[in-house]
Amino acid sequence: MNKWWHQSLKYLLLLSFIIPLLTACTISDTVKEQYPLESVNGSGNQTSYVYRAANRSVPDVASDFNDQRKPKQQSETSTERMFLVYSDEVIDLQQAPDAPEDTLIEINSTEYVRQNYSSSFLQAYLIASVLDDLFDKGKYGSGKYRGYSSKDTYKPKTTYRIPTVDDKKLAPPVTVNRTGSVMRRSKEAGVSSSSPKASTNTITTKPATKGKIVKDNKQKNSSSKVFTKPRTSKPSIKVGKSRISRRR
Repeated sequence: MNKWWHQSLKYLLLLSFIIPLLTACTISDTVKEQYPLESVNGSGNQTSYVYRAANRSVPDVASDFNDQRKPKQQSETSTERMFLVYSDEVIDLQQAPDAPEDTLIEINSTEYVRQNYSSSFLQAYLIASVLDDLFDKGKYGSGKYRGYSSKDTYKPKTTYRIPTVDDKKLAPPVTVNRTGSVMRRSKEAGVSSSSPKASTNTITTKPATKGKIVKDNKQKNSSSKVFTKPRTSKPSIKVGKSRISRRR
């Protein structure tokens, strides 16, 4: 019983170290590796980064984020706009005005939302308890901003700009999954480019050859078995009489 208890305690301690490490990874860390950075706004603890997910719908991107890390609240599913609220950032997913098949991923820090977004605008997407926590019970939320897609109409306090080299270092470019093939070089690969064979990008290989197994007739005649048990003769036993004599 004590052994089982110590083993369970060990696993609980291990989970207590692993879970905080997993939750510490923000969604923005994942987005940096998947989508290209399009625009940047703010500095310090008030930042807004905009990424573009090409040929991805708003619900699809929201589903990916939801699988990676469960938000405090997710707005109703919509093809035009969705919000995901986390403890340290708010994700504003918007259908791109210039390309409806793309999704704009705007990752805002909590402080950026407090200083720029309109609380009355977010009431259409988020519940009151989340808004109270986000805007500190009405202390913030007097801004007029309504997201990157309407930044020209509802302007934030600072202006969006094209990402600089330093911005791209903080947010690495998108990684692309590519497929490759391994090609076997033929004997004709060393032929000069002037030859006809060298001008084409074909690979020549030898035709597959067939083989067969031939049994040795001599071995078959000598013995049909692979292993022959050696003959053994019974040990000879001598039967006789013995007697014990007393020494004088």
